[in-house]
Amino acid sequence: MKVCVFGAGAVGGLVAARLARAGHDVAAVARGAHLAAIRARGLRLRSAEGETRVALRASDDPAELGLQDCVVVAVKAHSLREVAACIGPLLAPHTSIVTAMNGVPWWFFDRLPAGRGMRLESLDPDGSLARAMPTERIVGCVVHLSASTPEPGVIQHNMGARLILGEPGGNNTDRTARIAEALRSAGFEVVASPFIEKDFWVKLLGNVSFNPVSALTLATADRLIADPQVKAYMVAIMREVLAIGRAAGVDADIDPEARIDMARHLGAFKTSMLQDLEAGKPLEIDGLLAGTLEIARRTGVPAPFTESLLGLVRLRAQSTGQYA
Repeated sequence: MKVCVFGAGAVGGLVAARLARAGHDVAAVARGAHLAAIRARGLRLRSAEGETRVALRASDDPAELGLQDCVVVAVKAHSLREVAACIGPLLAPHTSIVTAMNGVPWWFFDRLPAGRGMRLESLDPDGSLARAMPTERIVGCVVHLSASTPEPGVIQHNMGARLILGEPGGNNTDRTARIAEALRSAGFEVVASPFIEKDFWVKLLGNVSFNPVSALTLATADRLIADPQVKAYMVAIMREVLAIGRAAGVDADIDPEARIDMARHLGAFKTSMLQDLEAGKPLEIDGLLAGTLEIARRTGVPAPFTESLLGLVRLRAQSTGQYA
């Protein structure tokens, strides 16, 4: 399969390196020092098994990389407008777009009866994302693994390899099957979901709670769980997010304690938002919290704990210039 990974950071870089190592034709859209390192020395993948190096085409201009069978979009939500503006040269009529991201994606309501036609203004105010990356091309991807970028050109795979794939609305086609086969050949544990929106919402419960609270406290996930007051606050947020999902037609059908257990099994890991905070990068606040709270307002679900968390983490990021 000919694959371009748009955003070869921690998750995208892991996908790119493993697919290339498995013999697929892989290209990557990257920026700055990371791009320079990939061009000079290849993309290096570190894991418990050691370090491997793969050569792949990389550019900051998608037009240089040509038409693809699949484009994996693995950027933070605040970078999506840039992706929409320049993804066109990668897209042939048959090209699939895999969204491997946290939070509520812009296409989330396109196949849900309860919200069909709803556009989330906080995520896609002018519809440019939907026009550039229409739902007909989309395969949603929920990521359950931990990776980081300790230095330019290097991906550190810490734990996990599970990817959940599904097309909006649950009508999975050969598009999903082909991508799943390619990812399995690269060593990922791939599950095809009949209701990918539900899987996104289960992941969202943890993203909306663990990520911002870790950025406020600078604590790893195990410490958040171990503190009774902090854990109770995160459980209250999860209960609000569960109610928001049900009102929008997506019942995650999981108890907050069970969702916390999913994080507990991963041990002392740093959330992606804490990693970004420490690296001085912009924080993915709107993609996680603003979209969720927009749905809460539209469905009339009160969410005071989640509202307070948005205010706190936004002010925290503004104070260090990590929120625009």
